[in-house]
Amino acid sequence: MDFTLTEDQAALQEAARRFAQAELPAIAKSIEESGEPPGPDVMKQFAELGYLGVNLDPGYGGAGLSHMDAVLILEEVAKISIAVAFPIFESCFGPALAIAHFGSDALKDRILPRVCKGDAIVAVAMSEPQAGTALTDLKTKGVADGGSVIIDGRKRWCSGAGHADAYLVYCRLSDEPGARGIGAILVEKDTPGLSFGKREHHMGFRGVPTADMYFDGARVPAENIVAPVGGFKKLMDAFDLERCGNTTMSLAVAQSAFDYVLDYVQERSQFGKPIADFQAVQLHLAEMKMKLDAARLLLYRAVVNAQSGLPSAGDSSIAKCYANEMVREVTGKAMQLMGGYGYSTQFPMEQKLRDAWGWGIAGGAIDIQKVNIAAGLVGRRFSQRS
Repeated sequence: MDFTLTEDQAALQEAARRFAQAELPAIAKSIEESGEPPGPDVMKQFAELGYLGVNLDPGYGGAGLSHMDAVLILEEVAKISIAVAFPIFESCFGPALAIAHFGSDALKDRILPRVCKGDAIVAVAMSEPQAGTALTDLKTKGVADGGSVIIDGRKRWCSGAGHADAYLVYCRLSDEPGARGIGAILVEKDTPGLSFGKREHHMGFRGVPTADMYFDGARVPAENIVAPVGGFKKLMDAFDLERCGNTTMSLAVAQSAFDYVLDYVQERSQFGKPIADFQAVQLHLAEMKMKLDAARLLLYRAVVNAQSGLPSAGDSSIAKCYANEMVREVTGKAMQLMGGYGYSTQFPMEQKLRDAWGWGIAGGAIDIQKVNIAAGLVGRRFSQRS
């Protein structure tokens, strides 16, 4: 078992790091201040570098690389800003991969090249007002009507709502109860009957627009169905890869916080010496480093075991859950080590702390991941209803 990156992977990682550090800080600062997502110029840069859909088939414009390669690129960009990195996250770990695995050839030919060229962003619409963790309670419904599907319902907490060009919408495609009636269909932004609520404002995740989505008789071609009725399990298999993207974002925030504070404690002096010389500071640094390494190894296990397929629910849930807790702890310790400077908006740590908390909510809350992990251990799911 070799934990060393290959020569090609190390070169890919270094190239992404150089690009991110040279080109993205000013853009990231502007996004944090304005709340607006990355513009078309950034998307085109990513496309030219091959970072959009890096793990998609070259036949659709992707680079044909592995999930591990995508992780290496995403982490380096997300160290600068999760908002700047979000288009890479969506194209490499989000709904584009579900389309690539389960969509029809016609749908893949129409959508994926646009994603890889930076001409389209595809977001996922899953949660509803009464169906978040209890996703199988969703009520948004698609009814077949000739060669179309008519969709009615409401979605909540859709990252990219109103900004993305198309949405993979989880909906009920039959009257079968629970998961058996659920599938997914791609709905494009300009579809009549689709509208968006006001943009949400969150503690962190600035530059990642979120809003409610309203479907009022939205008519979509039946060929846009990605997962037919009964395809819920397939959708969640694809979502296991999204959890690896979530893990990568958590890792990137934590690693960048650690890198920053490691320099800070060697430069900041109190009582006549650098604060790194105090044992209490050393213990915090050691604890942060141990947790970072553990999170990285759990992530690498999940994506390497998957190769170009989809990771297991167990591996991805463990990696996500651990990284979500780790990033909160590491950014908290980093802020504490910086004292008042950490709490100031003139320094990056307060933003990293705010962004850190979001990942343990998005993509399946920390506690539900633990329930999933336990279910895998005993070989059966635990009903939350009785």
